[in-house]
Amino acid sequence: MPEIMINGSEGRLEAKYHLSENENPPIALILHPHPQHGGTMNNKVVYSMYKTFANKGFNVLRFNFRGVGRSEGSYGNGEGELRDALIALEFLISLNPNAPSFWISGFSFGAWIAMQLLMRRPDLSGFIAISPPANLYDFSFLSPCPVSGAIIQGDKDSIVDWRSVQVLAKKLDGQRDVSVKFDLIEGADHFFHDRLELLNKAIENFLDNEAAPFLKAANF
Repeated sequence: MPEIMINGSEGRLEAKYHLSENENPPIALILHPHPQHGGTMNNKVVYSMYKTFANKGFNVLRFNFRGVGRSEGSYGNGEGELRDALIALEFLISLNPNAPSFWISGFSFGAWIAMQLLMRRPDLSGFIAISPPANLYDFSFLSPCPVSGAIIQGDKDSIVDWRSVQVLAKKLDGQRDVSVKFDLIEGADHFFHDRLELLNKAIENFLDNEAAPFLKAANF
């Protein structure tokens, strides 16, 4: 799990990168929760997503937004963090020019940034959004949503109301040529305390179904 530094627009961004042993695997970028509320790339949900993608054979990058950990700069009110994510994705793609597919995943605030990234990079193959804060942020920019994906939410979340997330998922799933799977995990709070195993299983099941063609293309 090598540590690397990425040249960002406000200074260097601290990152960790998993390199698969397989040839030309798909790649995934993982985005962490809100920097001003303790969010880092070492958040247990973020790390769990990172490990799940890695175990499925992806090359995976997670990083700290500006002003977090050893990343330079200061909080950018969402716009700066979206810029960080774009730079990190471009860096990841530059390391893997022959990757068969590009995936984005984020948790909470990171899910909001990830879904904005979809609109900037419609060539992404799919997304996994964990607890996207649909009751706190505007997701109307997803009109239409350019790619299919999955939204995973806990039904005991006191920060993000699961009903608002379900409405968002249904709205996206109803768009033409887009399929968005909504997975509600019973008993899970915002941070999936005692429910990480169920979260991992939901991610694995989605990747087994949706990423299988890309994994086969990478000679797994």
